[in-house]
Amino acid sequence: MEEGDKKNEFRVRGEDLIKKIKDLIREGNIRKIIIKDEQGKTYLEIPLTLGVVGVVLAPVWAAIGALAAMAGNFTIQIVKRDEKSGE
Repeated sequence: MEEGDKKNEFRVRGEDLIKKIKDLIREGNIRKIIIKDEQGKTYLEIPLTLGVVGVVLAPVWAAIGALAAMAGNFTIQIVKRDEKSGE
């Protein structure tokens, strides 16, 4: 995490996991998404860079879909660029 970045967390059910991640990616100022289970175990870390779209994310969507099928509760932690830093 770089200086000035901010972390946020969202708790979601398995069936809402993909929708929430797609919504977060559309925001466009996210550096990384980390998906954890209820106990805090990290299942998946997705580094996002400018220009990562579509076909590049296809394997990631498959992995997220597999997690969502587990129908558990997850925490999505995001690292966002600080909008004030001008990056």
